[in-house]
Amino acid sequence: MRATSASTESGTGTVTTAVPARLDRLPWSRWHWMIVIGLGTVWILDGLEVTIVGNIAGRLAEEGSGLDISAAQVTGVAAALYVAGACSGALFFGWLTDRHGRKKLFMITLAVYLGATAMTALSFESWWFFLFRFLTGFGIGGEYAAINSAIDELIPSLYRGRVDLIINGSYWLGAIGGALLSIVMLDTDIFPKDVGWRLSFALGVVLGLVILLVRRHVPESPRWQFIHGRGEEAEELVGSVEREIEAEKGAELPPPAGRITIHQRTSIGFGTIAKTVFRRYPRRAVLGLALFIGQAFLYNAVTFGFGTILITFFDVPTGSTGYYFAVIAAGNFLGPLLLGRLFDTVGRRIMIAGTYLLSGLLLFGTAWLFDRGSLTATTLTACWCVVLFFASAGASSAYLTVSEIFPMETRAMAIAFFYALGTAAGGISGPLVFAELTESGVVGDTVLAFQIGAALMCAAGIVAAFLAVKAERRSLEDIAEPLSAVRDGEESAGV
Repeated sequence: MRATSASTESGTGTVTTAVPARLDRLPWSRWHWMIVIGLGTVWILDGLEVTIVGNIAGRLAEEGSGLDISAAQVTGVAAALYVAGACSGALFFGWLTDRHGRKKLFMITLAVYLGATAMTALSFESWWFFLFRFLTGFGIGGEYAAINSAIDELIPSLYRGRVDLIINGSYWLGAIGGALLSIVMLDTDIFPKDVGWRLSFALGVVLGLVILLVRRHVPESPRWQFIHGRGEEAEELVGSVEREIEAEKGAELPPPAGRITIHQRTSIGFGTIAKTVFRRYPRRAVLGLALFIGQAFLYNAVTFGFGTILITFFDVPTGSTGYYFAVIAAGNFLGPLLLGRLFDTVGRRIMIAGTYLLSGLLLFGTAWLFDRGSLTATTLTACWCVVLFFASAGASSAYLTVSEIFPMETRAMAIAFFYALGTAAGGISGPLVFAELTESGVVGDTVLAFQIGAALMCAAGIVAAFLAVKAERRSLEDIAEPLSAVRDGEESAGV
């Protein structure tokens, strides 16, 4: 039943393998849950941290916080530095991930992320806070590249869309925790002003250490192994997983549906990656950029400043903004959770275009109501909850899209590139612009920020309607043939 493949230690041989087909035909099992928990839970940490920073902005600006910093600097400069770090980390670690493997890098990036978060808790000057916000982002950017590539290569094609969306959407579980945690930590009856916000970061580090222990059991991607001259390791790993699942299900697995022959290689240069992405797949490149720019501006601009909007326009106390943020965070998580399955059944194109367009139109409506003065803190939060229910599913699909529409050898680097470029355009400029607009206290300025985010989401939705790839339930190798693939008529030395 099981296929085998030849392998060479030098990484320059030619092998034929059924590893991709064997992975794709696996039923859902405890092994897959281990992958989801080990890799996906870090998004909870990211959501926890970003939300805490957004909610403690007002507290950090108060006298006695232990830092000489303004709320605009926290939601503007610090937020932009965090995103700049994430862009840099994605590119740096993305290159290393394609070269040295998924497992090694998703352990290193989490360690970087945790170390920088711990140092943020010890901030005593604004420059220290800014520095370690950058380094925290540097680690999380690497996480995006290493983890999304590993998830899509390990999860069967039947479930890939919904699993990827839900894992990326789990960020908002962390956001809920961060919002509620900030309420407790900002309560001066419990903790002094200069202690509570530090403990918020420290608790995130503790959670991250637990995730680090779980992640040790997540394997390397067999798809990465067989291309990089480790075919025997890939065969051994997949074989052990098959035996484990057969024992769990009490039935033998069906035979795999096909093989692929590839030239093994140890690395791939930036030049080849660039040619592949922009010359071979120019329409897909435009799609990736549009999706990332749209969602990056909306999320990095608006969520970093949501607490400031509540305080500035609705006189919500600093210690109470967490309640409101917990509500919109719940809407964000429910979007991918409830809509994720439709990306595998109804299809990528309809769902990606639909979620982007609908969230953009709803945001235009929210801006109109806000401009008229028709909203309260509660009704604004309700509007945002509905907008982000759809926007969250769309934003998560951006990571899924760039992960599955480019060849295996470029996957982590493609994720890193589009994340970095799209996020740099919307994620660095967004917080800087939005912080100025919301801090002004002028309704029209905040309305303008809403309208810019809405317009970019709608534009991305239109691009997706024409260019999105029908990748649902297809193997990664079918969506984008590996650069190392041997076509019919070429020499093959595998079995």
